[in-house]
Amino acid sequence: MRSGDAGPGGDSQLCVLGELVVDMLPVPTAGAGPEGTAPQFVARPGGNALNVAVAAGRLGTPVRLLARLGTGPLGANLRRHAELSGVDGAGFVPAEEPVSLAVIGLNPDGSPDYGFHVLGAADWQWTDAELAGVLPERTAILHVGSISSWTAPGCDAIARLVERVAGSALISVDPNIRPPLADGPVGASLGNTAPVVRERLDRLISRADVVKVSAEDLEWLEPDVHGRDGLDDAAQRWADRGPALLLLTDGGSPLRIARPGRPVLHREPVRVTVADTVGAGDSLAAGLLCGLLDAGVTTRRALEALPDEDLLRVVDDAALVAALNCTRVGADPPTRAELDAARATR
Repeated sequence: MRSGDAGPGGDSQLCVLGELVVDMLPVPTAGAGPEGTAPQFVARPGGNALNVAVAAGRLGTPVRLLARLGTGPLGANLRRHAELSGVDGAGFVPAEEPVSLAVIGLNPDGSPDYGFHVLGAADWQWTDAELAGVLPERTAILHVGSISSWTAPGCDAIARLVERVAGSALISVDPNIRPPLADGPVGASLGNTAPVVRERLDRLISRADVVKVSAEDLEWLEPDVHGRDGLDDAAQRWADRGPALLLLTDGGSPLRIARPGRPVLHREPVRVTVADTVGAGDSLAAGLLCGLLDAGVTTRRALEALPDEDLLRVVDDAALVAALNCTRVGADPPTRAELDAARATR
């Protein structure tokens, strides 16, 4: 991982573009008051883009988070969380719209129940001028994905930015599908339907150099994909759509690494005692992108020329970053020192 000035005139850097989400998590031990109507929640910073940027910052990589910072008292907490991890805050755009909220409850059987409060939120309102004003000149990798990349009206500005910088920076895409927001009644309130979301993602993936996608995402994007052989075929098919590198995650099952014209590779994930898996995929993506930067891979040609053995070392480190995150509650990725220590004991 690299360190240095993350400002516009510093080292070529990773830029992460996406949403900020406050996760309202229940406090089971607090009760809900004498009438059972006053449950207590703790607000935790979250969202794919914030998690990826924080993980990269803790690994010592120059990273800027491009995010619209909504109104209300929670915005300052989101900014502080990023900056404490070394994230360059020059990519924050003050916004008049509210911060996105995800309220999480527990059903009688212990399963989670999600309530999203995102209609009209700041994250979906990007304009071309805003993006042009916060993207640093020396961008080595631009990572986009998740809800903001497939929700209008801002998704169109994001797609145009990707098309403009493709070729001068590596483009990384993570669909990070959230089915309630991509389809159904809540999705419809945002103007999202499954065909529309798939079309918007196709536009991004056609320009992507790196794609990280989960098996759960694939099940939603391609419902006819089933079984291990189906995932192998899907990984190869996605790599043949344009990306130079496709990383397919499948929970505790082997990672699949696909490159155009090459056999699909498999890598066993690191075994750890899991506290939860919140932020695991985001930590993996950050570890992968930081590893590529550390290896000097900042162009598509360099990525295509990267030998498999060197790529597998990068992927192994990324998997270790994700595994260490899973040993702690919530999205809490490791620092560079913690990664180095864990690597030394493998």
